[in-house]
Amino acid sequence: MRRVLAMSRKEVLHVRRDPTMTWLAIGMPVLLVLIFGFGVRFDLDHLPVAWVDLDGTRGSDALREELFVSGELVLAKVCPEVECAERAMRSNRAVAAFVVPPGAAADRERGEPVTLQLLVDGTDGTVANAALANAEALTTAASIAHDRRPPRSLVRTVIRYNPRGESAMFLLPGTIAYVLALVSVLLTALAIAREWERGSMEQLFSTTVGGLEIVLGKLLPYLLLGMFDVLLVLAVGASVFALPFRGSLPLVGLASILFLVGMLGQGLLVSIVTRSQMLATQLGAVSAVLPSLLLSGFLFPVENLPWPLYWLSMIVPARFHVGLLRGALLKGSGWGDHWLDLVGLAAYAALTVGASAAAFRRRVA
Repeated sequence: MRRVLAMSRKEVLHVRRDPTMTWLAIGMPVLLVLIFGFGVRFDLDHLPVAWVDLDGTRGSDALREELFVSGELVLAKVCPEVECAERAMRSNRAVAAFVVPPGAAADRERGEPVTLQLLVDGTDGTVANAALANAEALTTAASIAHDRRPPRSLVRTVIRYNPRGESAMFLLPGTIAYVLALVSVLLTALAIAREWERGSMEQLFSTTVGGLEIVLGKLLPYLLLGMFDVLLVLAVGASVFALPFRGSLPLVGLASILFLVGMLGQGLLVSIVTRSQMLATQLGAVSAVLPSLLLSGFLFPVENLPWPLYWLSMIVPARFHVGLLRGALLKGSGWGDHWLDLVGLAAYAALTVGASAAAFRRRVA
């Protein structure tokens, strides 16, 4: 144990002397949380929409005011013909266009059904779906308000866990896992690879310190630093974005420790294989950062992935961590709901640390 602590103390001195490592360990997590919290949004509103009025009556003007009064759709341009609206969509001044047919206002006053045409720019699927959903909801509401009769059936919708549908509530738990994967792998990969490049690793081969002791001694400081990052990200999420914490703190702590150990072991393994900072950065990004972003459910549901990628995501530790964090933070899920996630994280941690210790040979290739 004394040898492990001595290795850890040496690694702490390396981190303290390098301001880049300090920025990577402390500054980048806060920056990424703020970027994902403020910059990435799936709840789209204020979408610019053109209005093509082929009716030209006061009734059609009143319908336009009803549809745009909420602010979810913004009137970008009033056009006399469809070609004008298409030009607005081609120049990105509008994402959709309502087309009011002739006689629509008169039919509406008589209580007859009115069909509006909606032209949607489909180049951005997310924006197109948001425009369709908002337009359908607003036209339904306007029809009910004008008809003054309650619908025959009524569905009362209750949204649990994120009632306002805020993107930050969906993204921040995944951001924690992504930040930990990024910082853990890059920190260990760069730090250890630098020792290979400078030749200081040769000094360790002349000592009585074993391979597992070297691995544990080098991982321990970064594990403590990673746990500090967890608390820092949770504090920023709670104070800036009102991120709730409804679940068990010991559950989140244990899962974060297991996830950190696994990712630190992976970063150490990358540095042992490459022995180059440049190669370690590239391999770390490919093997840890990209899977944690794309195959973990952070941004997209894993169920929507093609089946080869879906099965590949089963070995991505961030998938288990993201699901556990969302359940514990937002839903108040407990140990019984996430024991399989803990098993997956523990298995990955044992695999990467064991592989790193086995690869840490007492010789210089």
